[in-house]
Amino acid sequence: MAVDIISFAYAATIAAGGIIGYVKAGSVPSLAMGLACGTLMGIGAYQTTNDPKNITLSLATSAVLTGVMGMRFMNSGKFMPAGLVGTLSLLMVLRLGYRIYAQ
Repeated sequence: MAVDIISFAYAATIAAGGIIGYVKAGSVPSLAMGLACGTLMGIGAYQTTNDPKNITLSLATSAVLTGVMGMRFMNSGKFMPAGLVGTLSLLMVLRLGYRIYAQ
């Protein structure tokens, strides 16, 4: 059983982004949502490590972040942080979607 390092790294990046948003701007919503989404992705990464076909939580979390952060990027035009998170989330959705069809 191989550890899903990419998903764990993505989860850590999302959680760290929430913490950085709180430290730099005092944004409690960034902290709450960053930690919540990072935790959900961490659980999803653990699930995919144990069963590579169990991608539902990871896919749902990534899809929601793609939509939310993609819209924030479109509205603000600022790549950091919304564009970066939206792009990483889209890449995760594509990766997980590929895993569905590859198995």
